[in-house]
Amino acid sequence: MQYKVDYLPASEALQVVQSGQRVFIHGSAATPTHLVRALAGEAPRLKDVEIVSISVLGDFPIAESRYEGNFNINSFFVSEPIRPAVNEGRADYIPVFLSEIPDLFRTGIMPLDVALVQVSEPDAHGFVSLGTSVDIARAAVNTAEHVIAQVNPLMPRTHGDGLIHVSELDALVYAPEPLHETVFGDRVTATERKVGEYI
Repeated sequence: MQYKVDYLPASEALQVVQSGQRVFIHGSAATPTHLVRALAGEAPRLKDVEIVSISVLGDFPIAESRYEGNFNINSFFVSEPIRPAVNEGRADYIPVFLSEIPDLFRTGIMPLDVALVQVSEPDAHGFVSLGTSVDIARAAVNTAEHVIAQVNPLMPRTHGDGLIHVSELDALVYAPEPLHETVFGDRVTATERKVGEYI
């Protein structure tokens, strides 16, 4: 039996995002690409929205130069999609230990207005999972004023601290898409392969 939830289009769910706010974006394989693309579509009405995240993967249009002034990226990790923006001085990097980031949210040093996360489908009791990337996302969900979740049936359900009841979410957007992957096998040199054979 499936738990009954009401899904919204991303454009409607993102109306809570306003100019001058701080928005957390779930990272790594859980980067909610559908929501990020939709947020880029909201750029004409937005100014100086601070984006905070750890490593993001996949299509991340809000880091493009055409959105300078709409979105200001302030990242805890410099990943491939935002590296050009950091190198060009259009985005900032905050050097901090991963374990210390949740306290930035909890203590109000970096209060979050909105958190955009990607989750699994709800179970029969209405619980979704943060799946592949619980890390700082749990603290973001707990402290953000508004939480918008991209519900993806391809997100694996993991247990532990990553479970969230849908009643804790302000909006759910159904958007199936493959999870992001990082493949290093094609970057291995012949020398590295030879060393690997000996180990």
